[in-house]
Amino acid sequence: MNKIKSILRDCASARSLFFLTIVVICLPNVALCFTERMGIAACVANVLLPVGVVWLLMTLNRCPGKMAWALFLLVFFAAFQLVLLYLFGHSIIAVDMFLNLVTTNPGEALELLDNLIPAVAFVVVVYVPVLVLAVVSVRRKDRLPRSFMSFQRRIAAVVAAAGVVSLGVSYAASRDYRAELHLYPVNVFYNLGLAVERTADTNAYAETSAGFTFNAKATHAAADREVYVLVIGETARACSFGLYGYGRDTTPLTGKAEGLVAFTKAVTQSNTTHKSVPMLMSAVSAENFDSIYYEKSVITAFKEAGFHTVFISNQRRNHSFIDFFGEEADEWTFIKERNPEAAALGDEALLPEVRRVLAEGRKKELIVLHTYGSHFNYRERYPRGSARFLPDDATEAKPKNRPSLVNAYDNTIRFTDSLLRSIMAELDKTGAVSALVYTSDHGENIFDDSRRLFLHASPVPSYYELHVPFLVWTSAAYRRTYPQFEAALAANRTKLVATSDAVFHTMLDLSGISTPMRDDSRSVASGRYTPRRLVYLNDHNRAVPLGKMLRSEKDFEMFKKKGIILSSN
Repeated sequence: MNKIKSILRDCASARSLFFLTIVVICLPNVALCFTERMGIAACVANVLLPVGVVWLLMTLNRCPGKMAWALFLLVFFAAFQLVLLYLFGHSIIAVDMFLNLVTTNPGEALELLDNLIPAVAFVVVVYVPVLVLAVVSVRRKDRLPRSFMSFQRRIAAVVAAAGVVSLGVSYAASRDYRAELHLYPVNVFYNLGLAVERTADTNAYAETSAGFTFNAKATHAAADREVYVLVIGETARACSFGLYGYGRDTTPLTGKAEGLVAFTKAVTQSNTTHKSVPMLMSAVSAENFDSIYYEKSVITAFKEAGFHTVFISNQRRNHSFIDFFGEEADEWTFIKERNPEAAALGDEALLPEVRRVLAEGRKKELIVLHTYGSHFNYRERYPRGSARFLPDDATEAKPKNRPSLVNAYDNTIRFTDSLLRSIMAELDKTGAVSALVYTSDHGENIFDDSRRLFLHASPVPSYYELHVPFLVWTSAAYRRTYPQFEAALAANRTKLVATSDAVFHTMLDLSGISTPMRDDSRSVASGRYTPRRLVYLNDHNRAVPLGKMLRSEKDFEMFKKKGIILSSN
């Protein structure tokens, strides 16, 4: 007991707190040298320069407790960074990570935190005691000797100077090296600035897009009743769909649906919901993403063409472009907010809403559905009675739980299959010229290989997050009226498709809506469809060739297995 007390006294001493604060703040700098692709000079700079600067900052006040709290933001970033490395195994805190903090609803955040217990426990054990000791230091009015501070200042200056030299060597060794991208925590502050800038641009959207118009017009016969449905899935990956060759029959209903075309090589341009869904709902893609601040969505294009429009979401509002675009509709509903009891419901709550809209019997109708799909926690996304694959009760994010997690995930896909087939049946009942387009915003990692990746939204995506289902269904009445589309869809079925680029143009093409912004070479329903290179919208909103974005050979192997050859050019 006396020995423990002695250790605690030593840790609580002013000098120990001085050095302990430097160590815990700079832990990520060491870790990132092993997780990121950096040359030797860059690694040295990534350690020496930040350590030297933090060391110097600690000498600004003789009370180390005051400085530890003065550097709280660095402490917070360090803890955040280590949790991120635990979750994804690489990458610095991205712009999208900051944006996810303000666009993820509390329920989803708590579900994720419940499954990051080891990482959270680690940062609590490492960082909370330092902050507590800092409070003790302040209350004790600790003061380090001036001679100690002067000596430490000289050492810190030498370390920082060596870091500056290493930084210069890094710039000379690689023309791609930039401190704001590769030097922690400079890159984190840079990303935080970009996140603040994007948030301000998003908040100004109502003003910047006010004068936008598609100049859209309808070209189909006015007398025909037409209903078009866009279903935006959540976290569904193509490799778990039975109709794409998965070993389990997770799509027993859509797989047999007459008039259905499944595109086998569809890839999303983002693994984050707040980017991918707006791209699916608009003419914006990875190559012109900044246009999102000035343009409106496919809903407005349909409205201009005389369609009644409805947006129904089974997710909560999060003050993102998903909300802005959805609220362009004549009618919009966020089910979980309208009815508190619906919070526990899965996507089955969408079907009565669809029936209600169809019962109105309008001549021209667009329905956009945003599902909860296969978002973690998987076992909460489908009725218990519909579970086919068992056991499905594991909720902890551990590799050993993969069989149960996969069972639950596959049950979500099977439930999505049932929902889609039910919507098709409702459309068939109307006898209208109708079509349904379904795709997912992104996929999901479920401890699929030795990397042990889980969930999605990693700054560097994997195959499992990118290869998504893309289905187009047309009713019998549609196929009779417009037989040329059936042939075009079938012809394009095995071609490369960037869903973020194709959905908008496909929806307009199928519905016969003419606008200068429609590009039939991007519509999979057109005989003019032309596959484009696959790109990814990176954290800084730049379109990067997908082959250059990926890091692991495992991802290239999986894409090749699916017949998708990637280029880094």
